[in-house]
Amino acid sequence: MKTHSSATVSTPTPLHSPRVGLLWGLLGVAAFSFTVPLTRIAVDGGHMSPLFVGAGRAVIAAVLAAAVLMLTRQPFPRGGQGAQVAVVAAGAVIGFPLLTSYALTTAPASHGAVVIALLPAATAVIAVLRTRERPRAGFWIAAVCGAAAAVAFAAVQGEGLGGLHRADWLLFAAVLACAMGYAEGGVLSRSLGSWQTISWALVLASPLMAVLTACALVQQPPVVSGAQWGAFAYLAVVSMYLGFFAWYRGLAIGPMAQVSQVQLTQPIMSLGWAALLLREYLSGVTVLGGAAVIACALLAVRVRSRPRD
Repeated sequence: MKTHSSATVSTPTPLHSPRVGLLWGLLGVAAFSFTVPLTRIAVDGGHMSPLFVGAGRAVIAAVLAAAVLMLTRQPFPRGGQGAQVAVVAAGAVIGFPLLTSYALTTAPASHGAVVIALLPAATAVIAVLRTRERPRAGFWIAAVCGAAAAVAFAAVQGEGLGGLHRADWLLFAAVLACAMGYAEGGVLSRSLGSWQTISWALVLASPLMAVLTACALVQQPPVVSGAQWGAFAYLAVVSMYLGFFAWYRGLAIGPMAQVSQVQLTQPIMSLGWAALLLREYLSGVTVLGGAAVIACALLAVRVRSRPRD
C-alpha cells in the first residue's frame, strides 16, 4: 500500500519570486525616470510655479488614492502603521516633490539627475539605520564616496565648493527626504500593502498640499502650454501615484536589497530623457559625475546585500 507524505516544502510562488520583485521594481523605476525632466518642463519659464507643481500633483494623486481606497474598502492603518505612513508622506509626498520642483527652476534636468543618482545609496543607508543592520565597513565607505562624488560634481559645475547653488542644496535635501520615504515605504508595504502604502500617505498629506496648492494659485495662476500641462498630468498620475504601485510592490516582494539595485538605472534613463526631451547637452563632466555616483551607489547596495561572515 502506497503512502503519501503530508510534509510539504515551502517554495516561492511564481508571483512572489525574486525575479518578479525585480521586474516590478524596474517598472516603477522606469515610471520615475521621467520625473526630473518632466518637472523641468513643467516649471520652465516660470509660467507654472514650483509650489503649484510640487503640491498640486500630490492633490490630484490624493483624489485618485482616496477613490481607490473607498472603492476597495481598505481598512485604516493600525497602531504603528500610522506613524510609518506619516514618514512616507513627509518624504515621498511632501519633501521630494516640493524640493525638486524648486531646484529644477534653475538647475538643468541632467544636473538634477546626477545629484539624485545618490538616492539608491541614501536609501540603503536609511534602510540600514531603520532595520538596525550591521553591514560591512565597505558599505559605509561606498556610501560616503557616493556622497562625496555627488558633492564634487555639483561643486565642479558651480566652480568650487563655494559655488554650490541653492538648487544643489535643495536636491541634496530632496534625496534625503525621498530616501526616508522609500525605506519606510518598503518596510510598511510588507504589512499594509504596496499601493495601500502610497495611497494612505497621499491622503494623509492632502490637507497640507491642498492649502499649498490654493496659495500657489492665488499667488501665481498658471499660464502654460499644452506640453507643460501634459508634463504636470504625468507627474500627478504616474510619478506621484501609479509608479509607487510597482515600486513598493517590488520592494515588498524583495529581497529589498536586491530590488533596490534596480534604482541605479533611474539616473541613466533620466539623463537620456533630458537629452531627448529637453535637448540638453551631456558634457563629459556630467557623464563622469553620473558614472561615479552610480558606481558608488552600486557598490554600497551590493555590499549591503551580502551576508556577513
